[in-house]
Amino acid sequence: MIHSTAVIDPSSRLGEGVEIGPYCVIGRSVTLGDGCQLAGHVTIVGPTTIGSENVFFPYCSIGQRSQDLKYDGEPTFLEIGNNNSFREFCTVNRGTAKNAVTRIGHHNHFLAYAHVAHDCLVGNHTIFSNNGTLAGHVEVGDHAVIGGLSGVHQFCRVGAHAILGGCTKIVQDAPPFMIVDGNPAEVRGVNRVGLERRGFSTEDIRHLHEAYRIIYRSNLNVRQALETLRKELPDSATLRALTDFIENSKRGIIR
Repeated sequence: MIHSTAVIDPSSRLGEGVEIGPYCVIGRSVTLGDGCQLAGHVTIVGPTTIGSENVFFPYCSIGQRSQDLKYDGEPTFLEIGNNNSFREFCTVNRGTAKNAVTRIGHHNHFLAYAHVAHDCLVGNHTIFSNNGTLAGHVEVGDHAVIGGLSGVHQFCRVGAHAILGGCTKIVQDAPPFMIVDGNPAEVRGVNRVGLERRGFSTEDIRHLHEAYRIIYRSNLNVRQALETLRKELPDSATLRALTDFIENSKRGIIR
């Protein structure tokens, strides 16, 4: 299951059923879970811990040191969960400060040339289209979609179930459940199709449309919009997720 041309550091730990293709390089302090598959020319360096059933296509470079100029050789980490797919030429970097972690969850799909920079936190079931790029310290919620050739500025957040259109420039937080598109980015509406596919109720989606109207079409500032939303709409877990995201924003939300 390991090609004769692969170079594997003796300190690495390989799970059961791991497949390593030609000319792959596995560096020091790398752990690969059961059933991982590495096609040709994949490089993984550590300290990196990778769960089970992950697939890495040719020329991925995983676990390289932070590109942040402040990085000075401190021990930093990368943690990847289970059942992720990394297509050709994906790059994922470790954290920057001492003991900092870049973390990717489970069941994510990264298309060709996607990039996850240092100290990012990526949830579960996300999709990164070709050349979807995260700068450092970005957070991406579950089921988010990063459009092709999109770029997310450092310290921004992309909320759960949000979708970014192709070539979108993100310099503030993209709220959950919304469609965000453009350069500069604008919130275009509710991600209704995505929410329906994931089993959200008709009522939840209707309430999100009302919340969108209040936040983006009422000429209220953010504080006023949140107050109005709470008065006019019933309390629900979905709306709480939206309002909590907005209230906890440090860079402000895209409007």
